[in-house]
Amino acid sequence: MNLREIFNKKFYLNFSTVLIIFFLDRITKIIVIDLHQDNFGQQIFTSEYLNISLIWNQGIAFGLFSYNEKYIYNIFTVLIALVIFIILIMIYNNKGIKRFSLLIIMGGALGNFFDRIFFSAVPDFFDFHIGNFHWFFFNVADIFITFGVIFMILIEIADNNKLNSYDKN
Repeated sequence: MNLREIFNKKFYLNFSTVLIIFFLDRITKIIVIDLHQDNFGQQIFTSEYLNISLIWNQGIAFGLFSYNEKYIYNIFTVLIALVIFIILIMIYNNKGIKRFSLLIIMGGALGNFFDRIFFSAVPDFFDFHIGNFHWFFFNVADIFITFGVIFMILIEIADNNKLNSYDKN
C-alpha cells in the first residue's frame, strides 16, 4: 500500500470529522474554563434542568474511578491510549456508518485524552438534573463518545437481526 492510497479523499474526510469534534470540544472547554475564572469559581449557568459548572474529573467516563493515586491515574491514561489505538485500527478496517460511529468516538476520546495529558484531569461542566436527582457531569467529548457507542450498539443489533433473518430462511 502506498501513501496515495492511504491519503485519499476518504482519509481527509475522516480526519476532518475527528478534527471538528476535537476542536468543538476544545472550544467549549476553553470557554467554560474562562467563564469559571470570570465568575470566581461560581456556577456559570443555572436553570430548572441544566447547570453549567466546572469540575475537574480525574477518573474516566462520567467521573467513574476517580482516585487521588497518581499511579492509578497513569494506568488509566495508558489504557485509554491503548483503546484509542484499537479504535484507530477499527476505523481503518470498517466502512460506512460503523466507521462514522468510530470516528466520532475517536474525536471525543482524543479531546478527553488531550486534557488528561495536559491538565491531569478532564473539565466536565454539563449537569443535567430533575429536582435533586443529578446525572453525572459531562462535556462535549463525552456526548460524541456516547452517541458513537449508541450508534455502534444499534448497528450490531441491526446486523444480528439480519443474520437471524437469514438463518430462518
